[in-house]
Amino acid sequence: MPTITYIQYEGTPQAIEAEPGSTVMETAIDNGIEGIVAECGGACSCATCHVYVDAAWLERLPAPDEHEDGMLDCVFDRQPNSRLSCQIEVTEEIDGLTVSVPEHQV
Repeated sequence: MPTITYIQYEGTPQAIEAEPGSTVMETAIDNGIEGIVAECGGACSCATCHVYVDAAWLERLPAPDEHEDGMLDCVFDRQPNSRLSCQIEVTEEIDGLTVSVPEHQV
């Protein structure tokens, strides 16, 4: 199974085995990752699953679609590596993905 590493704002990493076909958000919720709230349940309508994708992974993930990009305009402190974790599908190809939880979400 692919492993996703979630890094809390203070630097604490937590590596989680993720089920292919789920999302980075669902994996976070199922494993109690602090700061990933996902109020909309993954419908890409609230931006409470905002994460920063490690730079090494930016080119390896599909770019945000127009809807996700619009929702990212609603997040506090959007960065070039901002993504909504509900929009990142877990596949074998993302084994080792690292994302950071923004401080303002904790």
